[in-house]
Amino acid sequence: MSRPSRERQREPETAEEVEDESESESGCPDCGSDTLVTTGDHETVCDDCGLVVDDSNIDRGPEWRAFNHSERQSKSRVGAPTTQTMHDKGLTTQIDWKDKDAYGRSISSEKRSQMNRLRKWQERIRTKDAGERNLQFALSEIDRMSSALGVPHSVREVASVIYRRALDDDLIRGRSIEGVATSALYAACRQEGIPRSLEEISDVSRVERKEIGRTYRYVSQELALEMEPVDPKKYVPRFCSSLGVSDEVRAKAKEIIDTTAEQGLLSGKSPTGYAAAAIYAASLLCNEKKTQREVADVAQVTEVTIRNRYQEQIEAMELY
Repeated sequence: MSRPSRERQREPETAEEVEDESESESGCPDCGSDTLVTTGDHETVCDDCGLVVDDSNIDRGPEWRAFNHSERQSKSRVGAPTTQTMHDKGLTTQIDWKDKDAYGRSISSEKRSQMNRLRKWQERIRTKDAGERNLQFALSEIDRMSSALGVPHSVREVASVIYRRALDDDLIRGRSIEGVATSALYAACRQEGIPRSLEEISDVSRVERKEIGRTYRYVSQELALEMEPVDPKKYVPRFCSSLGVSDEVRAKAKEIIDTTAEQGLLSGKSPTGYAAAAIYAASLLCNEKKTQREVADVAQVTEVTIRNRYQEQIEAMELY
C-alpha cells in the first residue's frame, strides 16, 4: 500500500512574511499590541482590544472537578508537592497518627501497638545523620517562629532556602542553629516585603536581638542577599490597626512619611520609630489623640524616639 502523502507546510519566502509571522506569534494580530494575557479559561486574549488570539491552550489541571476540601482529597491521585520547609522536602512517607484502617474502622490493640512501633522507627530513620537532624531542628524553628509572627507560607519557603544556602556554604560553623535560623527568617521577611522588626523577631526567638542582627549581617553579606531599605509606610497599616485609629489617620501618616522622606529625614532612622512618630503626629492632626506610650508599645520603640522623630517631622512640614 502506498503511504498517504502529507502536505508540506509552506515556508515563508520573503523577509516580510517572516516578520509578519513573528509579530503574530509575539503580539496581537489586530492592534499589534504585545500585552497578551492568559485567562482562567486557558485563552490567550489581547489586554488592549480584547481579541481572543488563541483558545486551544493545554489545560494542565486535573480532569475532575471538586467544590470542597473533602472532594478534592478524595479525588486527588497525587501526594503533596515538594517543599523546602522540611529537611527531606516532603519526599519520605509518613504514618498517620490515626489508628484506623483504609476504610476508617478502628484497628485492634495488637495492630495498634505494631503501628506505634513502626511510627517510632519511621521517625528515627527519616534522619540518617546529625546534619539532617540539625537541619530538621532548624526548619522546625523557622516554622514555629513563622507561625508566631503570622507570616505567609511563602516567607517560610524563602527562609528555608536561605538557611539551606548558609548550610551549604558552611556559614553555620561557630554559630548557633537558632541564631542562623532566626536571621534567615528576618531576611526572608525583608525580601518578601513583610514588615517585621528585629524586636518582633527577637520576641519569638530563643536568641538575643544583638546576636540576630550580627548573624543577619554576616549571612546577608556572605550570600550576597540584595536587601532594599525598609519602607516605614509598610508598618503603618498594622500599627494603626492595633491602635484602632481611623483610615484618615492612616492616610495622613503615609502623607507625613512621604513628605518628610523627600527632604532626607528618613536617612539613618529606624523605620519602625519613624512610622510610629508619623502615626502619633497624624493622630494629633486628625483629633484622634493617642499617647506616646500607646504608640510606643505597639511599635516596640521608646517614647524618646517618638518625641525626637515627631519634632523633626512637624518642623519639616512646618506644622508648628
